[in-house]
Amino acid sequence: MRPALLLVDLQNDFLGAAGLEPEASLLVRHAARLLCGVRALGFPVIHAVTSVDPSGDDRMPHWKAAGTWKCVAGTRGAASPPELSPSGSETVVSKTFFSAFGSPDLDAALARSGADTLVLAGVHLHGCVRATALDAYPRGFEVWIAEDAVGSDDPLHAAVTRRYLEGRAARFAPVEELLSRLSDLGRAAAPGALVHRSPSDTTRTLFTVPVEGTAEAAAAAGAAREAGERWRCVPGRERAARLEALARRIDDEAGALARDLAVDVGKPTRMGEAEARRAAELVRTAAALSVEAARPAGPSSSYRRAPLGVVAAVTPWNNPIAIPLGKIAPALALGNAVVWKPAPPGTRLASRVRELAREAGLPEGLVGIVTGDHRAAAAVMNDPGVDAVTLTGSSVAGWAAQEICARRRIPLQAELGGNNGSIVWEGADLDRAAALVALGAFAFAGQRCTANRRAIVHASLFDRFVESLEGAVGALAWGDPMDPATDVGPLISVEARDRVADAVARAAGDAERVVAPHAERTSAAGSRRGAYHPPTIVVGADPRSAIVQEETFGPVLVLQRANDFDEALALLDGVRQGLAASLFSGPGPWRSEFDRVARAGILKWDASTADADAFAPFGGWKASGLGPPEHGPGNAEFYGRLQAIYGAP
Repeated sequence: MRPALLLVDLQNDFLGAAGLEPEASLLVRHAARLLCGVRALGFPVIHAVTSVDPSGDDRMPHWKAAGTWKCVAGTRGAASPPELSPSGSETVVSKTFFSAFGSPDLDAALARSGADTLVLAGVHLHGCVRATALDAYPRGFEVWIAEDAVGSDDPLHAAVTRRYLEGRAARFAPVEELLSRLSDLGRAAAPGALVHRSPSDTTRTLFTVPVEGTAEAAAAAGAAREAGERWRCVPGRERAARLEALARRIDDEAGALARDLAVDVGKPTRMGEAEARRAAELVRTAAALSVEAARPAGPSSSYRRAPLGVVAAVTPWNNPIAIPLGKIAPALALGNAVVWKPAPPGTRLASRVRELAREAGLPEGLVGIVTGDHRAAAAVMNDPGVDAVTLTGSSVAGWAAQEICARRRIPLQAELGGNNGSIVWEGADLDRAAALVALGAFAFAGQRCTANRRAIVHASLFDRFVESLEGAVGALAWGDPMDPATDVGPLISVEARDRVADAVARAAGDAERVVAPHAERTSAAGSRRGAYHPPTIVVGADPRSAIVQEETFGPVLVLQRANDFDEALALLDGVRQGLAASLFSGPGPWRSEFDRVARAGILKWDASTADADAFAPFGGWKASGLGPPEHGPGNAEFYGRLQAIYGAP
């Protein structure tokens, strides 16, 4: 294996595309990490750039038709960000159309390097990266694509492209895995076990997770199908009784589960116990679905909810008990079976939950587990024995699931995160609002989809609110998740910590100021070997900046000013996500206007955006969700397919 890195169109005009996923600053960060790593290893680097000659007007025909001028030679738009600029010894090839191989200079450069393997990064995955990979294939190159260092402004098309290329011309892996492979070329190419380290002490390995694939997914789906055929024949009241038994087992084990959560994902024990109790409540509310009978529709017709069959549940690490059981319990209540793909850090907890289910009398095979990363998730969702998918994850994961389920024509329910805002307005109790927003933003290091990411404050109240907020944040206990007093523990990993730190550093460039009340308390976070980042307030960020527009998923809160309520509502709705929103105010027209205008699936008054109960629907609007919401009436809507019945019973 003789590798070369080929960077494609990492230029300012392409990176500035509207709707680019991942967001440009994150894409640049990952590409820069790859570039630095390859340089350190001494492998060749080639930069392929689009270059338009304005005098000859050699633009692509579709640019001409649209009147588009991009990447004009000598302009800033044609240049790369500084961290991705070529060094003096690196080759730069210019192209006009999609593929980097459109330049004859690329073939010559690769011949000189002796490379037989190409590592690709750049934009757009569905366009120039795809064309380059396909042109490399007949030339005999092995092609690897850095999955977190490629972007697209058409993410559904990118998901289709990824599936297409993976089955033919390329393999995908994250930057860190690629660098690890390149640093040890003697290692086998097949993915090995994933290593999960303690969030509190990242030098300590907790466990490894096998990366399972199509064979394991097929086996789990087959076992679930067989168990599910018997389970659907179990009377509804008996299904409900077994789910009630599971809820009791979870309640009985809440303390032990809380300690497991603290160890495996860094969740403070007080919050871990609350998660276990909520999980039990979700199971109980779902159990009632088991006894739902057919209902009359017309004089000679009725309808019922029929099971879907086998449901794939793809779940995250941040609530590794409550979120999965909020999916699994209603699926089972309505007579389905489940194949569960937990996030790698939640694997050990998933095994414990399955043990509790067995102890409660749920049949063997009814809930199967497939372990691994996104490759395992794709294998499960693609398996022909799976009849529906419920997923909680990132926007990128949502696009991948949407492509798979649309192609297979199976139902999809997806919760895709939030970038939640609270408006603090006239008549609000500022101290109370500050305390609630602080806890909502920073508890569990902000690693909740409902966490307060933004606070939009009336200009006349802004300075006083900032003062109250700083005090409230400073009063939060930041440290060891095993300590019952802790509010803010570590992030899930060093990579997550570094991502948050990078986002804050970038935000500091255009914000009024950045405040971290705990930053100087050297003992506050316990061991410095953990993935700790201090709770941080970004004051007065540009509404267009990444820190406002993207979900940081860490201990960061952004404060924005508004001069009137229309501006406050515009800022609240000025992001692509729409999971939760809240309003703190006194009497006045604010609440009715907030209820009328706010575009989010969850609205709250005088409360943080964080948390939700087990009875109400839970689902996002806009980019935060697809399909029916979870919980409440959403359970029956998704997990049971309506079936009409005619004639006498």
